[in-house]
Amino acid sequence: MPRNRRRSRRLAADLALLVVAAAFVLPLAWVLLSAVDPHADLRVRIPDGFTLANFDAILTPDITYTPLLNSLILCGGATVLTVACAALAAYPLSRYRSRFNRPFLLSILFATSLPITAIMVPVYALFVRVDLIDTMQGTILFFAASQLPFAIWLMKNFMDGVPKELEEAAWTDGAGPAQSLVRIVLPLMGPGLAVVTVFAFVMMWGNFFVPFMLLLSPDQMPASVSINDFFGNRGMVAYGQLAAFSVIYSTPVILLYVLVARRLGGGFALGGAVKG
Repeated sequence: MPRNRRRSRRLAADLALLVVAAAFVLPLAWVLLSAVDPHADLRVRIPDGFTLANFDAILTPDITYTPLLNSLILCGGATVLTVACAALAAYPLSRYRSRFNRPFLLSILFATSLPITAIMVPVYALFVRVDLIDTMQGTILFFAASQLPFAIWLMKNFMDGVPKELEEAAWTDGAGPAQSLVRIVLPLMGPGLAVVTVFAFVMMWGNFFVPFMLLLSPDQMPASVSINDFFGNRGMVAYGQLAAFSVIYSTPVILLYVLVARRLGGGFALGGAVKG
C-alpha cells in the first residue's frame, strides 16, 4: 500500500511538472513557429510554408537596429554601474561588523519590494527639475538605482563565501582594502559576479515602463518600448513580425547567458583556495 501511494504521488508530481513545462513551452513554440509563418495568428501550429519575410520586414534601422542599440547602451551601461556600485557597497557589509549592518540590509530588502510604479511620479518630477528627462544617462542612472538594492543583497551573500584569510595574507604583503577587493575578492567570486550581472541585465532588458516614462524621443526608445509598435489600432497585430522581432530581441540575453554559463558552472565553494 505505501508503494502504491508513493507511485501515485510521483505520478501526480510528474503531471504537475508537465503542466508547468507546457506553460513555458507553448509560448516559446508560438514565437519560433510564427516567426517563419507567412500567415501567423494566435494559434500554435506548424506553418503551411516557411518564410523569412517576417525577418526581412523588421530588419531595418528604424524598427530593429536602432532600438536594439539603444537597449544595449541603456542596459549595458546600467549593468556595469550596478555591479560596480554593488561590489563597493557589499564589501564593507561583508567584511566589517557593525550594529548598523542588519538595519541597513533590512532597509535594502524593503527597497526591493517597492513597486516601481509607486515611485515613478516623483522620479519623473525630479528628472524634469534636474534636466535628466529624455536623456540616456538619466535613464541609465535610474535603471542602476532600481536594481542596486537586490544586487547589493546578492553580492554581499556571495562575498561572504570568500575566505577572509586570503585578504589578510594580502594585507600582510601591503595591499589595501581596494586592492584586495579588486585582486582577491572579485576574481574568486566570479560565479557570483556572473549571477548579479545576468540578473541585473535581464531585469532591465525587459523593462517597458521606465524607458517609456523617462524617454520621449522616438530615436532613443529601446526595443522593450518599440515592440509596442507591432500592436496596431483596432486590434490589428502583425503576429509574424512580432514573433520575428521577439526572436531577435531575445538573442542578446541568450548570448549573455551563454558567455557566463561557464563561470556559473565554475562552482561556489571557495574554501579550497585557502589550501596549498
